[in-house]
Amino acid sequence: MKFLVCISKAPDTTTKITFTDNNTKFNEDKVQWIMNPTDEWYALVRALELKETLGGTVTTVTVGKGDVEPVIRKGLAIGADDAVRIDADDTDAYQVASLIADYAKSENFDVIFTGKETINYNGFLVPGMLAELLDLPYVSLAVKLELNGNVATAIREIEGGEETLQVNTPLVISCQKGMAEARIPNMRGIMAARTKPLKVVAPGSVASLTVVKNFEPPKERGNVKLVSADNVEELVRLLHEEAKVI
Repeated sequence: MKFLVCISKAPDTTTKITFTDNNTKFNEDKVQWIMNPTDEWYALVRALELKETLGGTVTTVTVGKGDVEPVIRKGLAIGADDAVRIDADDTDAYQVASLIADYAKSENFDVIFTGKETINYNGFLVPGMLAELLDLPYVSLAVKLELNGNVATAIREIEGGEETLQVNTPLVISCQKGMAEARIPNMRGIMAARTKPLKVVAPGSVASLTVVKNFEPPKERGNVKLVSADNVEELVRLLHEEAKVI
C-alpha cells in the first residue's frame, strides 16, 4: 500500500515568540524548528506501523523552503521511505492543501495522513481542505485506524463517547493522541536518512486566501486571589462582580 504523510515544521515549544513588520509577521530569527508533534507522533508512526504489517511505502510531503529539510530528514530517520518537498513558503491552510493536492492527484496513495493540528497556529483546516480538493472521504480526529484490503475502519472521539466509521480507500485521515506511540530515531535510521530520496517539486500557482492583520501575544496573567473554602459567598461575589463569569 502507498501511504502519504503530510508533515510541517513548528517552533520548538521553548521558543520565545516575537513578531516583526508592525506585528504582522512571525519573527523566525534564531527559532529552533521541530516536526509538528501530531504529524510526527501519530500520523507518521501509524503509517509506519501499517507499512510494517501490510507492506508498502511511506512518503512524507512538506510545503516549505530549504530550511525545512532537517525536519524532513527526521521523518526519514524515523522510517519513511522517501520524502517530497514542495518548494514554496507555506502561507495559509488553503495554499498548503492545494499544493499537496496537486502533487497527490497523480500518485494514487491509499491513505493520506495528517496530524490533527499544528501547534504553532493550532490550525486543523488542511486535512479537510485536502480531502475536498481530492474528492476523497475524510475522517477527522481519529484515535485508531485499521485496514483490511480496501476497507478502512477508524475510531474517533466524539462528545460523550467514540464513533466507529468504515470507509473505502483512498481516504484522508487526521490523527490525534491514541493513534500511535511516538518513536525516537535510532543511529541506523539517522545514517540511512542521509541517503534516502528527497524530491523537490516546483509549486503550482495557488493564491492564499488569508491576510494577516495583526499578531499579539496573550496578556500576562493577573494576580491570583485566594478565597477560603468556607467563604462561598465571597467566591460568588468575586465571580459575579470582578471576573464577570456568572
